[in-house]
Amino acid sequence: MTVTKMSWRPTYRSSKFRNVYGKVGNREHCFDGIPITKNVHDNHFCAVNSKFLAVVTESSGGGSFIVIPVPQSGRLDSHYPKVCGHQGNVLDIKWNPFFENIIASCSEDTSVRVWEIPEGGLRRNMTEAVLELYGHSRRVGVIEWHPTSSGILFSAGYDYKILIWNLEIGEPVKMIDCHTDVILSMSFNTDGSLLATSCKDKKLRVIEPRSGAVLQQASCKNHRVNRVVFLGNMKRLLTTGVSRWNTRQIALWDQEDLSMPIVEEDIDGLSGLLFPFYDADTHMLYLAGKGDGNIRYFEITTEKPYLQYLMEFRSPTPQKGLGVMPKHGLDVGACEVFRFYKLVTLKGLIEPISMIVPRRSDTYQEDIYPMTAGTEPALSASEWLSGINRDPVLISLKEGYQRPNQLVFKAPVKEKKSVVVNGIDLLENVPPRTENELLRMFFRQQDELRRLKEELTTKDVRIRQLELELNNLKNVSPNNV
Repeated sequence: MTVTKMSWRPTYRSSKFRNVYGKVGNREHCFDGIPITKNVHDNHFCAVNSKFLAVVTESSGGGSFIVIPVPQSGRLDSHYPKVCGHQGNVLDIKWNPFFENIIASCSEDTSVRVWEIPEGGLRRNMTEAVLELYGHSRRVGVIEWHPTSSGILFSAGYDYKILIWNLEIGEPVKMIDCHTDVILSMSFNTDGSLLATSCKDKKLRVIEPRSGAVLQQASCKNHRVNRVVFLGNMKRLLTTGVSRWNTRQIALWDQEDLSMPIVEEDIDGLSGLLFPFYDADTHMLYLAGKGDGNIRYFEITTEKPYLQYLMEFRSPTPQKGLGVMPKHGLDVGACEVFRFYKLVTLKGLIEPISMIVPRRSDTYQEDIYPMTAGTEPALSASEWLSGINRDPVLISLKEGYQRPNQLVFKAPVKEKKSVVVNGIDLLENVPPRTENELLRMFFRQQDELRRLKEELTTKDVRIRQLELELNNLKNVSPNNV
């Protein structure tokens, strides 16, 4: 297979998305006064759904994030309550796609936690999680919810392992142990039967998550992969990375043959990480650079030229990360097809950026809003673990989607016990999560060693006394005879 090098010459073709433009929200729709984290970890630090906006914040003495109701824009009070149960910096947050009040977080303290946010948002600091999940031996950098199952969560740690958590029982049920370095990103195909990962070992992998089997693997020598995303049902993967000349680059792959990319395209010579976002409904790919203010967008097709450059949204303010609103939270009346929430660290500002298809008609534009994945799970955690695959439950956005709120998230009641995955007890010798905890553990061990030494000395003395008494008895016995 020959790799196609894409040209930046504009080649126009008939596309309904050719004139999509980005519109920044008015000042009253922005969120201001937010102490956005200064952590340099390459994540978005932001998660959005139709109810809430969550942002990781700068904090001392542990990690925290804030949760703001989406309609409650404007300037934030400096004493606004936070979710602050982690003992280390929070590295990733993700909303459950089916329960809009449930959010998962992972941290440098080696834990993954699941929180239930009350209706209307927080009124006081939240420190108690619904579930605290321990299984990684080092910090946890990435988490992802399964796209069709209601109770499956994936976490990737700096111990090079991916754990699959069954939240119906609150325990890990599988450990994927095929990576030889830090896992940088994870992405699922539409029904969640395949998992793609990018790793610091310069390899791109397609994994069957339930068995942990690596189905395809690419050693990326010319294209150093940073992020990977499945392109819906197109049987394609897209990666962002760096070329051998240190230019930012994207590559398109066939998920069933990773021997060589179908297409490679150089983007620019900037150094910031490229975040890819794919909209399966419009087949549009958005590329946002960390540290710059631009968002490029392309249309992806199954035939050549595969990647059709459309336009670029430009802004002078650099973005630290971007949250993405799910489809059912978009403004259908304004022909909005995608919405970003951009983190501007220096200003403590989060501004919404709407991607809009210009249309003259006020009627519902069915051609740009096909049936899309809703907030009803297609199967339970136990069904998915048993080997069943189902496509997402689709909804129409025509009537302003209102979900029947019948599902209730139930956290399992957990007892203290061992957690065995693949024959390894993950909770044996769980490491301390903070420096204070480490010191406390150290001093406890020192006290225990001192006590044991004293006990040993006492027993040595007692043994010597008993030996002397025994010798005395032996010496006295013959005389008596």
